[in-house]
Amino acid sequence: MSTLSDLVYAQGRSRSEEVEWLHRLAGDGQLLADLAFADIVIWVPTADDSFVAVAHTRPSGAATLFYRDIVSDRVRPQWATQVRDAFVSGRIVDSASPDWFEETPTRVRAVPIVRRSGETVETVGVLTRHTNLGETRTPSRQQITFNDCADDMFGMIASGEFPDLSTPTAPRRGAPRASDGLIRIDPAGVVTFASPNALSAFNRMGFDDELEGESLVEVTTRILTTRREFDESLPLVVTGRAPWRADIEAQGVTVSLRTIPLRDRGTRIGAIVLCRDVTELRHQEQELITKDATIREIHHRVKNNLQTVASLLRIQARRSHSDEAREALTQAMRRVSAIAVVHDTLSEGLTQSVDFDDVFARVLKLVAEVAAAAPSTRARTRSIGRFGTLPSAYATPLALALTELVTNAVEHGLAGQEGDVEILADRTDERLEVRVRDNGVGLPEGLVGRGLGTQIVRTLIQGELGGTIDWHTLVGSGTEVTIEIPLRYIERIQG
Repeated sequence: MSTLSDLVYAQGRSRSEEVEWLHRLAGDGQLLADLAFADIVIWVPTADDSFVAVAHTRPSGAATLFYRDIVSDRVRPQWATQVRDAFVSGRIVDSASPDWFEETPTRVRAVPIVRRSGETVETVGVLTRHTNLGETRTPSRQQITFNDCADDMFGMIASGEFPDLSTPTAPRRGAPRASDGLIRIDPAGVVTFASPNALSAFNRMGFDDELEGESLVEVTTRILTTRREFDESLPLVVTGRAPWRADIEAQGVTVSLRTIPLRDRGTRIGAIVLCRDVTELRHQEQELITKDATIREIHHRVKNNLQTVASLLRIQARRSHSDEAREALTQAMRRVSAIAVVHDTLSEGLTQSVDFDDVFARVLKLVAEVAAAAPSTRARTRSIGRFGTLPSAYATPLALALTELVTNAVEHGLAGQEGDVEILADRTDERLEVRVRDNGVGLPEGLVGRGLGTQIVRTLIQGELGGTIDWHTLVGSGTEVTIEIPLRYIERIQG
């Protein structure tokens, strides 16, 4: 299915600012559908003077009219005139008589979607409300209030006062919905209606009276009398003056509040306050934060321990009397340091993925130490291309393998001479290819070494990463090693 952006841009009549406005409105489509007890559809004009549906939301508390999604469908003939009239006139247009859709009586309301930006006022689309009249029954007080709230919001949409661009674009996970609890307050902040779920949420926080007729500010103050700290945005939220979110915590219960100020042609007429008990959700979030902090601390301690091991190996290498033993200890120290680089990067963030370009930049510093230890060798290293973000399970073996290859190029390919070592990274949607090449003496007779370093590289690339590796002599001089890792293997590691 095409996204809202794709469908809007395909009509060739909208700008990015209009698309953002429609995205924000579609983001509250569920709220509008639940308040109106009806299907909500957003239409935008096409190049041939018709309209196409770019968003569709079904009500959660009433029967839907459309069992098949109508996104990307053209407006049906029976709605076309009503939708066009709303778009052209900039006024809400109600159907004169019940409309029949697949043998079901319906009532349709067309609301122009008006966008305001400074002095600019423009109609960017049309929202239609499709009410299923087939299951009509005597409405309850809650349904009447919900419908009144929906009508107020439709009026704000038609006047360009909703959506409100000052609303924070925070993640919507855990955001309250109309069915979770709804409070309506007047301009003075007095509760004129509170749904049963909203009253229950406040009762769980210690408020044991009726909300209606009470000032929501005073109720909140009573609940929070024993707390010295609270959300700084809470006063604006409970007075209905700002379209923000805030949490109230009392008696071990956390309730999330979201306020939608209601206006009529610029005059504030009250607000809707949506509330939801998010106690369990906040506990889960706190557990995740604690686990993330623990993981960071573990990576930090592992990094410190690895650095300690590397220091011990360096000390032991300096005191060794055998050149062979000294070389073996130095190589082991370098391998441990390369692994420590990855854990150092992981300890800096909450994610288990790393920016491998940053990791590899640190790895090259280790190689510089190797080059400095050989006075007769003058090696210049250069990294070209980007590796991108990789999972830590993938970054560790790759960092270790590249350390071996670059070090071998410096120690053996450029042994006793001046030269260059290039590392070229090429990442596509399907694979990651890395080439390490030098302009040194080349492989002796084209043969690949059989030492420990070569065995380690093969094990890491082929065994742990499911990739391939190839050594070959360049034309003229030098050696090139090509590593190729399929990205589907990376995705399996991340999963």
